Amino acid sequence: ILRDTLSKRGVRVITGLGKYFRQADKNRNGFLSQAAFKEALKVFHLEMPEEDFESLWLILDDSKSDKVDYGEFTRAIFGEMNEYRKAFVRKAYMKLDLSKTGSVPMVDIRKCYCAK
Repeated sequence: ILRDTLSKRGVRVITGLGKYFRQADKNRNGFLSQAAFKEALKVFHLEMPEEDFESLWLILDDSKSDKVDYGEFTRAIFGEMNEYRKAFVRKAYMKLDLSKTGSVPMVDIRKCYCAK
């Protein structure tokens, strides 16, 4: 149900949810509690019957940690990236990883990217 609703409403809702999740994550650990997640859905008018929410929660919280991260949420909704998109991400990362260490410090990102 949620996947259908999100696919109809588009990218703005997903990016808006992402921004909301980051703001709601007060302790900056990347996770949201069940109550915070439910509130986020309500804010974006994505309410659903309680039994559907419980089913969704079981899927998202497969580790039974009583919390969910935004990455798990987007993978559950959109699935993994296809190989075509993964190839572009890898290519972009290789350009950013100037020192070829496998990690990209902010100073290297600043050399390659202008947010203006």
